[in-house]
Amino acid sequence: MHFRFTGLWRHSDFRKLWAGQTVSVFGSQITFLALPLTAVLVLDATPAQMGFLTAVGGLPALLTGLLAGAWIDRRHRRPIMIAADWGRAALLLVVPIAHALGVLHIGLLYVVSFGLGTFGLFFSIAYRSLLPSLVGREQIVEANSKLELSRSGGEVAAPGIGGLLVQIATAPIALLIDAFTFVVSALLLQSMRTPEPERAPPEQRESLWKEAGEGLRVVVRNPVLRGLAGCAGTISLFSTLLETVALLYMTHQLDLNPGLIGLIFTVGGGGLVVGALLAERVTRWIGLGPALIGGVMLIAAADLVLPVASGPLVAIVVLLAIGHFLFGVGLIYFNIGQVSLRQVITPDRLQGRMNATMTVVLVGTVPIGAILGGALGETIGLRPTLFVAVAGELLAVSWLLLSPVRSLHELEAPSANV
Repeated sequence: MHFRFTGLWRHSDFRKLWAGQTVSVFGSQITFLALPLTAVLVLDATPAQMGFLTAVGGLPALLTGLLAGAWIDRRHRRPIMIAADWGRAALLLVVPIAHALGVLHIGLLYVVSFGLGTFGLFFSIAYRSLLPSLVGREQIVEANSKLELSRSGGEVAAPGIGGLLVQIATAPIALLIDAFTFVVSALLLQSMRTPEPERAPPEQRESLWKEAGEGLRVVVRNPVLRGLAGCAGTISLFSTLLETVALLYMTHQLDLNPGLIGLIFTVGGGGLVVGALLAERVTRWIGLGPALIGGVMLIAAADLVLPVASGPLVAIVVLLAIGHFLFGVGLIYFNIGQVSLRQVITPDRLQGRMNATMTVVLVGTVPIGAILGGALGETIGLRPTLFVAVAGELLAVSWLLLSPVRSLHELEAPSANV
């Protein structure tokens, strides 16, 4: 039997990008557990400290996000991605070294979180901006589906491994795995050869501030981009609020150990894989707008499982795994659709600034959600805070219902000008 590779399987540089992202996403999912668990288990962090730890990771987007997009639009994107990968690898080495030397403290974790947020900001904007010119707009949905599938696979496999690493070798040591994955990603990016579109010469550029403002206006004035930004930002705000107290709730009130938490994320993460495999088919079946709306509703319904789960330990683990599975399906439906739509309707010269504006909205809401989550966790309690987060996620769908997105059935440029 002969297998014929078609589409992006035959695009060598996309395969390198895909492989690099697959590896680094696997490591990042370990860090997703290991960094906050370092604060909880090694440093005995309070809810407020956990909130601030999450918040500082989102500060770079608020401080420099719009300017970063304009700066990236002036340059080739791949070298920026390579530098960001090397920077993140170096930062992650700091935590296990400090732990081994006995000097690890919460302030150092704040610095590492801020640095990871900065490098991640530049990588994310450059990566989203590079993709349309690398694969072409006609293959953008296939590219995003493959990349989301890898991310989903990482979220299935990595948390279980990460939980075991934290339990066996301690959380700081688990971060070494993520550092190695960023090195692999950087080396793969360095081997890519597809030329990027030429940037505008310096004499044709306006000031950095004016160019950053142009990117903001593109999103604000276009009803489709505005609806996507509002919805994604609301989800980000209240999901962060939930995540800030979720680990504390699972460890302190549900008495789950790191191994069980990793198992829940692993089993439940299968929803991400299922969502990535079915997203394109479901979108064709019910339409792009309904798929996006359904994804948001599923996210909120799935997160409701955490505060209502009760009973024997086995029942709690099963319920949380099901909830996380459904969350993954909804998140993938929303992410593939909204990212592909905004990439298709935005010109290449504005990709960096559009993605930067979206990143500011997405990541910039993280500090607000994290600080609010920490404050609510200490004042009204962990469980009521989780209910507040779910209610907020439900509100996110109103952005789509009040925009042209609700009536879109195919991935095509709408009549509104970008």
